[in-house]
This record gives sequence, C-alpha cells and structure tokens, in this order.
Amino acid sequence: MSYDQTTSNLQSNGNQLLSDDEEIAEWQQALLALFNHAGSGRAREVLDGLVTIARDPAIGWRSPLNSPYENTVTVDRQPPFPGDLDLEEQLVAIMRWNALAMVVRANQTYGELGGHIASYASAADLFEVGFNHFFRARDENFGGDILFYQPHSAPGVYARAFLEGRLDASDLSHYRQEVAALGKGVTGLCSYPHPWLMPDFWQFPTGSMGIGPISSIYQARFMRYLNHRGLADTAKQKVWGVFGDGEMDEPESMSALTLAAREKLDNLVWVVNCNLQRLDGPVRGNGRIIDELESLFVGAGWRVIKLVWGSDWDGLFAGDNQGALREAFSNIVDGQLQTFAANDGRFNRERFFGQNEALSSLVAGLTDDQIDRLKRGGHDLVKIYSAYHAALETDGAPTVILAQTKKGFGMGKSGQGKMTTHQQKKLDTDALLEFRDHFRLPLTDQQVADLAFYKPAAGSRVSDYLHDRRAALGGYMPQRSNLAPMVSVPSRSVYAGFTEDQSGKPMSTTMGFVRMLAGLLKDKNLGPRVVPIVADEARTFGMANLFKQVGIYASAGQKYEPEDIGSILSYREALDGQILEEGISEAGALSSWTAAATSYSVHGLRMLPFYIYYSMFGFQRVGDLIWAAADQRARGFLLGATSGRTTLGGEGLQHQDGHSHVMAATVPNCRAYDPAFTGELAVILDHGMRRMMEQDVDEFYYITLMNENYAQRPLHEDAAEGVVKGMYRLETQVPDSTVATVRLLGSGSLLPEVLRAAERLAEDWQVASEVWSVTSYPELARQAQSVERENRLHPMQELKTSYVAECLEGKKPVVATTDYVRALPEMIAAHIEAPFTALGTDGFGRSDTRAALREFFEIDADHIVVASLQALAVCGDIERSIVQTAIEKSDMNIADESPWLR
Repeated sequence: MSYDQTTSNLQSNGNQLLSDDEEIAEWQQALLALFNHAGSGRAREVLDGLVTIARDPAIGWRSPLNSPYENTVTVDRQPPFPGDLDLEEQLVAIMRWNALAMVVRANQTYGELGGHIASYASAADLFEVGFNHFFRARDENFGGDILFYQPHSAPGVYARAFLEGRLDASDLSHYRQEVAALGKGVTGLCSYPHPWLMPDFWQFPTGSMGIGPISSIYQARFMRYLNHRGLADTAKQKVWGVFGDGEMDEPESMSALTLAAREKLDNLVWVVNCNLQRLDGPVRGNGRIIDELESLFVGAGWRVIKLVWGSDWDGLFAGDNQGALREAFSNIVDGQLQTFAANDGRFNRERFFGQNEALSSLVAGLTDDQIDRLKRGGHDLVKIYSAYHAALETDGAPTVILAQTKKGFGMGKSGQGKMTTHQQKKLDTDALLEFRDHFRLPLTDQQVADLAFYKPAAGSRVSDYLHDRRAALGGYMPQRSNLAPMVSVPSRSVYAGFTEDQSGKPMSTTMGFVRMLAGLLKDKNLGPRVVPIVADEARTFGMANLFKQVGIYASAGQKYEPEDIGSILSYREALDGQILEEGISEAGALSSWTAAATSYSVHGLRMLPFYIYYSMFGFQRVGDLIWAAADQRARGFLLGATSGRTTLGGEGLQHQDGHSHVMAATVPNCRAYDPAFTGELAVILDHGMRRMMEQDVDEFYYITLMNENYAQRPLHEDAAEGVVKGMYRLETQVPDSTVATVRLLGSGSLLPEVLRAAERLAEDWQVASEVWSVTSYPELARQAQSVERENRLHPMQELKTSYVAECLEGKKPVVATTDYVRALPEMIAAHIEAPFTALGTDGFGRSDTRAALREFFEIDADHIVVASLQALAVCGDIERSIVQTAIEKSDMNIADESPWLR
C-alpha cells in the first residue's frame, strides 16, 4: 500500500475499529497513537519492522494487494490546480462535440464507415489534462515526451488538432474516407493511429489492442538504453500511455509489466481508462476491474494511483463518520456501477444511496441533478491533475493511474453506460441537444441539427488559452518528424571481405551473418548505431563472441562474477552494453526492435537494429507486432535463423518454418530475401543499409539464415543487381549431347540440392540446365505485378516485360525447389510463359535428419531430377518412360499419401 493510501485510510477512518475484538482494537489504537504522535513516516517504519516477523513462514502472513475503493491522492495532498478550470472545461466540451459530430456526420452519409464516440467521451478529460499540463512536445532543445493513444479515442485527438489549426473542417469531414480525400486535396483521417497513412501526425500504431502497452514499455526501456550508451539525452523524457481497461486482457498488455518494474522505469506512466466496459458489456461484471488491476500492478512492482471519485465526493467521504460509503463500495461490482452510470440522479438516490439510512443521510441535502452530476475521478480535471502530478514524483518504479470514468460520458440515454454504447455511432436530434445542454456548448439548435463543427474565434480567451498551454509545453502533439542526421554505411569489403574468397569453404549463412555483424560493430560511424537483439538465443546463433566485444545492456551493470569469467566467450553485462538480450520473449524482442527501428522518427537518431531469432517464431508468433512496425515505418533487419522446413532436423514440428516468407510477402514495406550464400547475404545487407540509413526509404528487411554448413561460392560482381532484384543465373550445365533443357530455381539451403540435381540430369540423362539462385520470390512477384498493372492501364503504349519474364523467357520448363510451401515460388508462375513446377514443404514438419526430411517432402536432388524429367516429358521433349526409369533408378520410397496429408 502506498504512502498516500496509508495516510488516507488513517485520516478518514481513525475513529473506526476494524473489529470488535478488544485485543485487535488495542493494537489499532496503538498504531493510531503512533501516527498522531510521530507521523506517517515513523508509523511506516514500525510496520515494516513488524512485517519482517509477520512474513516468517511460521506465521505465514501476506499483505493484501488491494486498498479501499477510494482515491490514492487524498484531499490534503492535492497540489493547487494551475490552470483556468472554466476555460479547460469549455475546451474539453468543444472537443467532445467535434469528435461526436465527426463520427455521426460520417455515418449519416455513409452508414458503413463506423467510428467510435463513447471511448473518447470517457477519456476526454484524461487527455485534456495531459495536453494542457503534462505532455511535452519535442523541440530543438528537448526530445519530447512519448505518447501512446487509446485507439478508439482518435476522433478526440483530431478534434483537438482542429482547434489548434492543424486540421480543418474539410479534413474532419473526411473521417474514415481516406480514398475520397485524395481526390479533394484534404487529409483523410484514418480510423485509428496509423503513421503509414498520416506520417506527419501519428507516431505509433495502437489500433490492435495490446500493441500500445507492450510497445510503450520497451520504448521507455530503449530510451534508457540510448541514455546509458551516451547516444541521446533522454533522462528527462517521459513515456505516457492511455489505454483501456478491457485492453488489459490482451496478453501483450500484461507480458512485460515485471520488466518495467525490474528496470525501474520511472520514465513510464500508464493511464488506464477504467470506464468498466468492453465492446459488448462490462469488463468484469461480477467483479471490479480496478481492484483486479491494482493487485496485478502492485504485484508486478508498479506504483498504483487510484483515481476513482471526483471532487464532489470529497464532502460525502468527509461527512461519512460511520464508514457507510467505504462499506458500500467494498461490496459493489462493476456490473452494478455500469447500471448506475446509465441512469439518472433519482435512480442513484434510490438504488445506491437508498441502501441504508447512513447513505441516505449523506445526500439528503443534494438534489437529484446534483447526484446525477457527481463525477467519477476520470472526469474531474482537478483530481486528474493531482494523479498525474503524483505520478511524476514517483522514483524508481513505473506508475499506473487507474482512472474510473463512464463510457459514453454525457451521451445521456443514447449511450452513457449502455451495453450498446461502444457501437453507438448515430444520435437523433433530441440526443444531440441533450449532449449540448449537458456540456453547456455555445451552439444553436440549428447548428446542433446540422452537426456543425465548432471552433472558437481566433483571439478569444478560450482559443488563446489552448495555444498558450501548448506553447508552454513545446508545441503541438501528436506530431511525427522524419528528420534525423544521416549515418554513412561502410563498403562491403570492410565487414564482408571474407565472402569474396570463399570458394568451396563450408559455412552456414548464420555464421556468415555473425561475422558481418561483428565487422559492422567495429565501424566507427555505423558501429555505435547497430543494435543486436536476441531472445535468449545468442549462443544458438554463434553470437557469444559479441558478449565480450560489445556487452549485453543491463541498467544495473553486472553485480556478480559470471561462472564462465575465465572463458574468452564469458557472459558480460554492462550499463553501456550494446546487445539487447530480451530473455524468452519474442514479443518483447520485437518491441525492442521496433523502438530501435523507429528511433530515427521518435528520437531523431538513426539506429540500425538486427533482431535474430528462430524463423518460426517471427511472423507466425508476433506477426501483429511486425505489422504494427510496418505501419510505423520501421527500418531495420529481421533475421529468421534456422529457417526452412528441413534445415532444423531434430527440433520438430513447432520449430520448423515453411511459411514465413509467404507471410512476409503480405507486408507491403517488408523486403524478404532467402539467400543461399554469404556473398548474396552481403549484397542484400549492403543494399538494405544504404536504402534505410542513407536514402531514407521506409522499409525493413526480412532475411532467412540457415544453420547448415555447405560449400560457399564467391559472388561475381555482375550478379549483385540480380541478387537485389530477386534472381540471377548461377551456372549452366551442358552435357556433351543434349536431349533437352530445363531451368532449375533454388533458394537458401536447398540450392545445393538443385546444383546436385543439375549434375545428375547432365550426367545420367543428358539434360542441360540453367541453375538460377532465387533470392526473393516476393520481390520478383511485386515487380512483375507492377509491370502487369502498367500494361493493363496503358494499353496504347509498348508492352513492358517484367524482370522475371526476362530471366525466364521462352517456354523451356521451369522447376522451382524451396524449403518453404509451394505458394512461395508459385508467386511468379503467372508471370512467365514456361510450364512451371513447384516443389516445396507443404504440411507439418517433423524430426529427423536433413536428408530424411528432404526425401520425405520430395524436395531432394532425386525428386528434383524426376520433376524435371516429368516436365520435359509433358512438353514432349523426352519419352515418359524415362521418368519411370529415373524413379526406379533412384529407389524412391513413394508413399500412398502426399507429404502434406501425413
């Protein structure tokens, strides 16, 4: 229990005994006497001493994690409110109206557009106190506070930007009409925060529930990382997150709470808008979500500030000598609180205060209207200011403010506290007039009926106040900047020179990458900006040598002597460590990667993150976070190691990735590559780094790496362009007497199988072949699709030819072999004339040797030979009997069922 909670309980209940037991009463009186005589500090010291005994296993006492259902910051500890309360209430009322009008207008015109009114109606005051007093913008002298917005409250943020002059009425009129807005020269306002769609406005995408909370934690930790490494002065910056109570059910919301406490992130403040409702009804109808969250956050090590009741309740609590209010609130559940929110003052007088005589007497002097206007804490600007002020005074721990509000506050019978309020998008004229009257808006009946946007005149007191408050806090928010000093990229020879003379030397592409990464870290310009990230797999990927070279970031340094201190690869943690070792948390590691990959826009500092992980645990496991990173215009590298269905032989089904490249291809600004050789990898890294670090291209790279050692081939310089485009011809096999020709496509670790197949085709069947290394089917397909569109929409111009069609021109059969599902190579099938056969690893993975797995999935050299001969036979180039002979010669074990059915 916090200091404020302890003080509140003692002061307001000092004359109440918790039990009729005489002995307990004496202990209570002794504690109260100590408090009155020596103060709260001494009382806490004594209690701490008693706790050391009480927690002895023989006694087994444990402190409860919940405090009474009251405000943490007591009346006597409230700081003076520094603003003009009347003007601020006018402003928040105007923003509520404009947000409501924006949504209702859109849905009156186009009923299918959707939108949300009720969430911002509940959170408006929470946002406005922040905007007027706490949320500091980035300027030339200060990095600014970071703010993550509750996504359903986006209309309210647009409404504020309208009053600030950053959006105009035509923009608000195109809420959720982004395509239509393009042709009219106005800003189409997206449904939720989307930096991709509004790159000068939103900083963080939070529309997928849970993404904002985990991202805010790792953003706060990344700011400490930058500060401790001496790259940026972020010591005074704060990360604020305004989230919903229902959103706290998402596993991402809860997964990193202990990290925030363990790292002592007192630069992090969450405001959980506890309006007690989800989309369909109460968050916890039969319980209390505020109590549940308090227990959770206290147990995780956060400071909890409860903001439950508004200022009008202070007098009621002060006059409650019998503890009737506390008793009533200890028994009430959220489902009932929702019912009270949905009804008027008379209903609340009868149903809540009418429970007993003590409660009734508390409101005997209040009218029904006064009871109706008793505010919950999240709607009282003074109480909100007090809670935020207390949060900023917290040292050594993150803070969460649990602010109770009413969903649809002010929407009256049309929405306040209703089960259907989240879906409420249309209000009739009577409801709109009621809304106007409730908030005392300066609108005529006609303006209300017309849903006219309202903006105070320039130079008016309320307008000047709005702009003055933001000027005092550094400028307007949200606002996204793309300005960051360029960082030069070294030449490939600096970090990848070893790839130029590797002919025949066995190496895995994973080891090749680690050598390149080590080289990049040594570069004086780029090296300090490189952020290696792992999810507890550094040793698996051969990165242990980096422990000594750059260290693992630890905010507390290293307080112990590691067991392997005498080893050249010993574990080393350091305050200025460069590696982010995130433990077993793919979601956490990806959140760290995103923070680093967007540092150029958030902090004006270009960073280059490399997150290496088991490829199966990327797009499949944290694909939503990757999509959010794409929305946020992330720049960096994702390295899917141990990739492919058959390279990780012994690990089995859940570790064997056969589909990540298909999933990566769905992300528009993700460039996905599957290199076979370290030389190809070096070209891709060089290309990506220059695009992202020097040319300001908003894209990121997914590169798959293999743990299989096989003979490497040096890359000819003239092949580099093809590597980047997606394919290049590696070699040609021409037997002395050629009977037919086939083109073989291979990628990643299966390219050696394709090369072996080419040799057998030539030696055993006199079939010539072109072997192509395909580094990226998605890149080939995208370029071909663009050419196809160009030809379709410009029928009178000369037809263009795609790169893949140029490479594979004519009708010679093509056989593509991949360690991924067939859908990956089939991306290019429609863009070439030639007959196309795809061999892949559709189905579930399993454990065995690489050779056994490749035979099982029918992608080894023998199957490539048979597929090639079959393709030639279908074309009439050879006899079908040759295919049968090849099958018999290879002694294939042909199962009755296809691999993907087994």
